Amino acid sequence: MRIAIAQLNYHIGNFEANQQKMLDAIETAIADKADLILFGELATCGYPPRDFLEFRDFISKSDAVIHTLLSASKEIAIVVGAPTINPDVEGKDLYNSAFFLYNGVIQHIAHKALLPTYDVFDEYRYFEPAKEFKTIEFKGKRIAITICEDIWNVGNANPLYTICPMDEMINENPDLILNLSASPFSFDHAQERIHTCRANVARYGIPLFYANSVGAQTELIFDGGSLVVSPNGNVHHEMSYFQEEVKVFDLQAVRFGHSEFEQPKDKMALIHDAVVLGIKDYFKKLGFKSAILGLSGGVDSALTAALAVRALGKENVVGILMPSEFSTGHSVSDAEDLAKRLGIKYEIIAIKSVYESFMSQLTPLFEDKGFDVTEENLQARVRGTLLMALSNKFGHILLNTTNKSEFAVGYGTLYGDLCGGISVLGDIYKTEIYDLVKYVNSTENVIPENTITKAPSAELRPGQKDSDSLPEYPILDPILRMYLEQMLGPDEIIAAGYDPTLVKRILRMVNMNEFKRHQSAPVLRVSNKSFGAGRRLPIVAKYLS
Repeated sequence: MRIAIAQLNYHIGNFEANQQKMLDAIETAIADKADLILFGELATCGYPPRDFLEFRDFISKSDAVIHTLLSASKEIAIVVGAPTINPDVEGKDLYNSAFFLYNGVIQHIAHKALLPTYDVFDEYRYFEPAKEFKTIEFKGKRIAITICEDIWNVGNANPLYTICPMDEMINENPDLILNLSASPFSFDHAQERIHTCRANVARYGIPLFYANSVGAQTELIFDGGSLVVSPNGNVHHEMSYFQEEVKVFDLQAVRFGHSEFEQPKDKMALIHDAVVLGIKDYFKKLGFKSAILGLSGGVDSALTAALAVRALGKENVVGILMPSEFSTGHSVSDAEDLAKRLGIKYEIIAIKSVYESFMSQLTPLFEDKGFDVTEENLQARVRGTLLMALSNKFGHILLNTTNKSEFAVGYGTLYGDLCGGISVLGDIYKTEIYDLVKYVNSTENVIPENTITKAPSAELRPGQKDSDSLPEYPILDPILRMYLEQMLGPDEIIAAGYDPTLVKRILRMVNMNEFKRHQSAPVLRVSNKSFGAGRRLPIVAKYLS
């Protein structure tokens, strides 16, 4: 038997485009003499569809795609993910399902059992978990079909789950496992995925074909990396990252387990490619073409501009330099140098007169109060207003350039430098920013050296540096990582050797600025715990405040 894995970039709700991608992949697989083609989880509608699943018309359009694929199943079996209606009165209205189509007939439907409700997932909101599991016979082979999470809890390792689908189906002596997945990217997830697939193969002793999706859906990025694992534990093949691909595998060759191929997994290369794809798909799937951003001469805006150029092309990126009376001369020259290296269009709009106009109206109301963060924020809001005006007038999407360290502790101004349609660096700590800049410059030297080496500064008052308000980033970032990603409390972080006063101060800043994050742009997710849907904290709370 020859099995094709179709690793495709689906578009949520774009049924016609998703259908055409699958039909094209089917043609490719047939030309390569495949007997069966495996698509991803909820491939008909795209993942995650979220509350679109509550629209009956949405489900009807998904059903129409299945009907079309039935007509394409005369020469090849098709295994494809789609939502299905639960006919029972009790339980949720839908199942997360996998269809086995062949010879114009629905031969089998498998439903997902282990519905994730952690981090970015909320499947139990929509789907009823499966309770019965059956294999299907095709061309003399018995096949077990599982859906994403159904292989992530091998042997029912998670006590929250009472059923492990493969533990049920293994009694029917299947010859192979087909798994339909939509597994979001984080920089360390690929190796975990291989470990999980190998654990399944070791437990059940049969080959595994794992089809993942690729592409970005707003903040979620799917990296592909679909897997074929042999019974001896060898990764027979790991498909490309961040690229669509259709590849055919010979089942007998996989069973022998003589081949082994894994993709390289350099952290910065993966983050780079993920963010570039995230920007590209955000624009393409929304129907926008060009981006605008403020260029401060600092490293964050420089990196954002470089990544945007790689995603959209230099002709579709516009930089705006907005010096104030507190801006240093090298800020403008560094930003101009960057723009010229990237080959992007840029404009200079000095904000001093605009800022002074605001102040002339506000000064009588400020009652002779001295210069403080109010005036600093006003400068940021002037810049945000100018950027949004240009965005509206010319149809650009504004890119937010705030990094995760700043975002975490509230070192940003609402309606100012936190403006934007998408946050490009919001899941990348400041110390990681420099590593990513080094990677970008290793392939093309576009970010000026002075931008990299100078002390970070918002330049909102004379001689300002980030370290005036924040701990040095090499100290701040590990504490943030322990709190945000490892979910450690203050006592545990202090026990790791950090100053108690500093730890409490940092955690207080994180929690007191939750209101800003609730109003900010969606963040491209590259870690296992990003701000956004995967981190749901209340704005008004006492804990650690």
